[in-house]
Amino acid sequence: MPRLPDFPWDSLVPFGNRAGQHPDGVVDLSVGTPVDPTPDVVRRALAAASDAPGYPTTLGTAALREAAVRWLGRRAGAPGLDPGAVIPTVGSKELVAWLPTLLGLGAGDVVVLPELAYPTYDIGARLAGADPVASDSVTALGPRRVGLIWVNSPANPHGKVLPAAHLAKVVEWARERGAVVASDECYLELGWDAAPVSVLDPAVNGGSLDGVLAVHSLSKRSNLAGYRAGFVAGDPALVSRVLEVRKHAGLMVPTPVQAAMTAALDDDTHVDEQRARYRRRREVLRAALVEAGLRIEHSQGGLYLWATRDEPCWDTVGWLADRGILVAPGAFYGAAGGSHVRVALTASDERIDAAAKRLTAA
Repeated sequence: MPRLPDFPWDSLVPFGNRAGQHPDGVVDLSVGTPVDPTPDVVRRALAAASDAPGYPTTLGTAALREAAVRWLGRRAGAPGLDPGAVIPTVGSKELVAWLPTLLGLGAGDVVVLPELAYPTYDIGARLAGADPVASDSVTALGPRRVGLIWVNSPANPHGKVLPAAHLAKVVEWARERGAVVASDECYLELGWDAAPVSVLDPAVNGGSLDGVLAVHSLSKRSNLAGYRAGFVAGDPALVSRVLEVRKHAGLMVPTPVQAAMTAALDDDTHVDEQRARYRRRREVLRAALVEAGLRIEHSQGGLYLWATRDEPCWDTVGWLADRGILVAPGAFYGAAGGSHVRVALTASDERIDAAAKRLTAA
C-alpha cells in the first residue's frame, strides 16, 4: 500500500473548536454535506424496495440504467445513450478513488488532475501506483505516458465552469494519445453564472463516446449523500472494463438504493426546488462576504464560494472562526489555493442568515 498524505481535515479541528465558542454556535460552511430533507419521492421508492433478500448485481437494474439514460438526455445534453454504458457506483467518491486501478493503470502511468482539485483524484492515482500530476494545461505535459485525465466542471473547490470548446480540446488531445478523459460532473445541475456542459455532450465529444467517462452523484442534487448513490457512463468499452473488475471486487449498490436512485433520476421537480434553496443561500452569503471585504472569484457553479482577503488562507480561516464561521482553507485543494478559502452553501437558511449577520456586523 502506498504511503498516503495525512487526512487534511484533521488540521481544521482547532478552528472548529474556536468557531464553536461563538455565543450563537458555529456556522459550519467547511464541508459540502447536504442538510435538507431527502425528497419524499425518493424515500417512498426506498421503502417500497426494502424487501430485498437477494444480492444486487454490479451492473445495476435495467430500470436504473434506463432512468439514468433518460436523465442524461434531458439534463446533460446527451441523448440516445445505450443503457449498457451506465453502471451504478457506491457514491462517486469510491469511483474517483478507484478508477485508475479499475482501468489498470500503475507504475509509469500519469494521472492528470486540475491544479485546484478535490483531493481524491490525487489519492486515486497513488492507490494505483500511478503518478499524479496537477496541471490545467494538457499541452504542457510533454511526452509522459498519460493514462487518465480528470476534469471537473463546475469545479470543486472554486466553482469554475469549463466551456465546451475547452473540454473538446482536452478530449481531442487525450484521444491522440490513447488516454481516458474522466469528467466529474456531480455539480452539473448547479450552474449559476454559466451553463455547465457534460463530456457526454456531442458538442464536446464530436458525437463519439470513445475514451470518455462521466461520473455523476445524486448526493448534492437529490440530498442523497447518506445513500451513497452515483453512476458512471460513457464509452461502452471502458464501462465494460470497469464493470468486470467491480464484479470481482463485489462493488454493488444495494437494491433499495437503486430503486431510490431510479425515482430521483426520473423526477426533476425536487431538483429544481433544491436549486432554488441553494440559489437563495448563495445570494445571501455572497453579498455578506463581499460586504465584509472578501473578493469572490470563479464560483460560476457548484455549491461553494471561492473567496479571498489576499492573505494566507489559514489567516482567513482564523478570521472567520473568530466570528463563529468555519470554512475550508484553499490549501487543501492545491498550492494555488494558498490565499483563498472555500465557503460551502450547504447549511440551513437559518445558519446562512446567521453567518451573513456576523459578517456584515464585522
